[in-house]
Amino acid sequence: MQFLIPPLALLIERIFGYPAQLTAIIGHPVMWFGWLIDYLEQRSNSAYRTADERRTAGVVNLAILLGIALVASVLVQQAFRAIPGGWVVEILLATPFLAQKELGRAVHAVAEAMRTSLAAGREAVSHIVGRDPQALDEAGVSRAAIETLAESTSDGVIAPLFWLVLLGLPGIALYKAINTADSMIGHRNDRYRDYGWAAARLDDVVNWIPARLTAVLITVACFFTPYASPGKAWATARRDARKHASPNSGWPEAAFAGALDFTLGGPRSYAGEMVNLPAFGTGKRDLVGSDILRALQLYRVTLNVTLVASVIGALLIWAAAG
Repeated sequence: MQFLIPPLALLIERIFGYPAQLTAIIGHPVMWFGWLIDYLEQRSNSAYRTADERRTAGVVNLAILLGIALVASVLVQQAFRAIPGGWVVEILLATPFLAQKELGRAVHAVAEAMRTSLAAGREAVSHIVGRDPQALDEAGVSRAAIETLAESTSDGVIAPLFWLVLLGLPGIALYKAINTADSMIGHRNDRYRDYGWAAARLDDVVNWIPARLTAVLITVACFFTPYASPGKAWATARRDARKHASPNSGWPEAAFAGALDFTLGGPRSYAGEMVNLPAFGTGKRDLVGSDILRALQLYRVTLNVTLVASVIGALLIWAAAG
């Protein structure tokens, strides 16, 4: 019954998410990774070390993180596979590493806040982006929410599902450990440029296929989404994805921009410093709260397409095994 784990994990997480009560009691698996990453970084990423020493420390600590994630997930997987019906527990253990429900909720909260005031929209978007919220106008808040939705469709949903299908529970656990490390230490500033080098590079590797697969799924979803263009989605992804500094993040962002005839990206402020970033798409740039709702509609249809594809894949695996 192992072939049922990915589609059922996807379905259960989309409906129920990760219980807030459980987070309050024991935290979240991604939070556990974060605590370990922070603990290791605080004890080895000293400003007094040379660049080579910091890079070596980053590699060693990443190996420690991944070793712990691998051993724990393999032991848990083997323990439950040894008992009848243990695959059901594997499904439940895989769901926290998917982020469909929480991502949709967080982005929808921005759209709802924008109905109240720009200040409320800035506050809501500050929970999901790293840029300066006070520097954003209505269009800036809307673009920030949609850009986060697009990028997180890949690294929050499609990529962990991809590694769950490929390598089971250890695969999705390792992916989330890598992705969490990249989000915490994979930055190009003085503190993390050397120490986080390994995490950033490995994150690029594990997201290479999923990012492009996400653009394909978004394109397919356009066929079932009102006023979305599959042709523009794929053409914009092919043309503009390479503009992004990341080899992967541009694919879902450009696909969303083309699909909805938006212009995403462009200059933004971080810590009071304006950074000139490339734009994706050639459509509407002065976005509003209702445009976030349009993006959420495309997101939900993309999830539907992904679920159908995972079910078909499970049935093919079952047929081949039988």
